[in-house]
Amino acid sequence: MPFLFMTFKLIDMNPKIAVVILAAGLGTRMKSNKAKVLHEVCGKPMVDYVVETAQKVAGNNVILVVGHQADRVRRTVSIRGIFHFAHQKEQLGTGHAVLCALPYIPDACREVVILCGDVPLIQANTIRALIASHLAEKRDITVLAVELEDPTGYGRILLDADGRVQAIVEESDAGIEQKRVRLINTGIYCVHKKFLAEALPQIKSDNVQGEIYLTDIIEIAYGGQKHIGVITGDNPVEVTGINTLEELKHVELAMRNRR
Repeated sequence: MPFLFMTFKLIDMNPKIAVVILAAGLGTRMKSNKAKVLHEVCGKPMVDYVVETAQKVAGNNVILVVGHQADRVRRTVSIRGIFHFAHQKEQLGTGHAVLCALPYIPDACREVVILCGDVPLIQANTIRALIASHLAEKRDITVLAVELEDPTGYGRILLDADGRVQAIVEESDAGIEQKRVRLINTGIYCVHKKFLAEALPQIKSDNVQGEIYLTDIIEIAYGGQKHIGVITGDNPVEVTGINTLEELKHVELAMRNRR
């Protein structure tokens, strides 16, 4: 079942949209030496599904951030078309990964969609709806969210007293009250490129993991009085990330059921 959103005019492909796919991780919890995004779902590397979705939205304006087994990932996805590749030599966090991708975003692109290479169930219409909402409301950043009964393990989206998006806090950094929040971050965003370029260098690594979290751009945007929005979908399965072999089995079953 697809996400349900407010009605916006969906555009099949927009030359001013770029998509960045984060595909650099090894995925140690997969208990394999293979780069995580190369693990197969229904006989195809999981990253291929994300690439196909990105192409439907952005055409050739697709940038993959590669790291572990970079050459193999490049060869795998290059069969699908023409892409830009950014090499993240050290995996210093999602914010650092997008920073590596910035120089490869075509000059003509004004908005940047950020996807994860380990979320193969994501659909093009979901991304189109995210972009349409973002553009219609003229936001600086729009976050795709879902609400979960059990949000354990996910980043929580925090709202201020006026209901505005204030920050995203990772599970490992969340306090007791914050962990009760059920609105979670999917890791999928649409961001105005100019704001993205301004915000990424400001991110600090002063967190439990010592990483440069992409999620911190929300707090930066809030502090700078930028226009932030959140779109909430009703199908958490579509944004399931794969971090373990068990999750891989669940996603493969969902993929088979979809077909």
